[in-house]
Amino acid sequence: MEFNDLDHLRAVVRTALSEDITDPTGKIPTGDHSSLSSIPAKATKKALMIAKADGVIAGIEVAKVIFEEVDPSIEMELFKQDGDHVKNRDEIMVLSGSAQGILRGERIAVNFMQRMSGTATLTRKFVDAVAGTKAKILDTRKTTPTLRYFEKWAVKIGGGENHRYGLFDMVMLKDNHVDFAGGIEAALKSTDTYLKERSLEIPIEIETRSLDEVKQVLAVGIADRIMLDNFSVAEVDEAVKLIDGRMETEVSGGIDLNTVRPYAECNPDFISVGALTHSAGSLDISLISKS
Repeated sequence: MEFNDLDHLRAVVRTALSEDITDPTGKIPTGDHSSLSSIPAKATKKALMIAKADGVIAGIEVAKVIFEEVDPSIEMELFKQDGDHVKNRDEIMVLSGSAQGILRGERIAVNFMQRMSGTATLTRKFVDAVAGTKAKILDTRKTTPTLRYFEKWAVKIGGGENHRYGLFDMVMLKDNHVDFAGGIEAALKSTDTYLKERSLEIPIEIETRSLDEVKQVLAVGIADRIMLDNFSVAEVDEAVKLIDGRMETEVSGGIDLNTVRPYAECNPDFISVGALTHSAGSLDISLISKS
């Protein structure tokens, strides 16, 4: 996935900005009434964005679009770039221009950056934890509805890799698919037929729950990747040796920073971590007036 869809980015930003100034009931006139009532329309100011915790910064490119949408005349002086490490009190950027515009965009920009930076920071911790092994850290589809683009972007900024983006770009046969289809062989052969009939060239991954199921997948020989779900470290080690490079391997299931290294040392190709997007939290960031 490449995160260069400016049209999508602007559409989401416009929705976020509109949400902040529009009464959904239509009873109150649209606007940032706090700024409109207290600050002269032509007033110009400077504001400094700072980190209030250590981590990896992400979302600067989003902030650029936010302030461009609010007021293209607002100037940004950047001291950090997406992916940079920051420490508490580090300066990230200075904004100069319309005081009303800066205040209107402030909370939306900070909200996006805090969330994306939290995800990037946690991702970097996992990536660092498996350094020196072949394992790549993957995200999952456990993302916030409508915000998947930004959360997966943050994973990339943190040094991780994206799993499938959605349901359309990879066949992922989970345990329920296998059970509903009538077993591993039936699920894989049906999938193979479906893709060939439609001339679809997308990878096939299948989840396994035991070494016996791994052997069944290998016997059918259709899948591109085998997921080893909720396997112990010893079971992953045995499964990776059994697969022996015939298919890609992905380890999944409740892996945290305390357990990821032992799994990585079993030499799987990938380790997927849902927590990167569903449990990352936020990195504290503030925008303050600058004289």
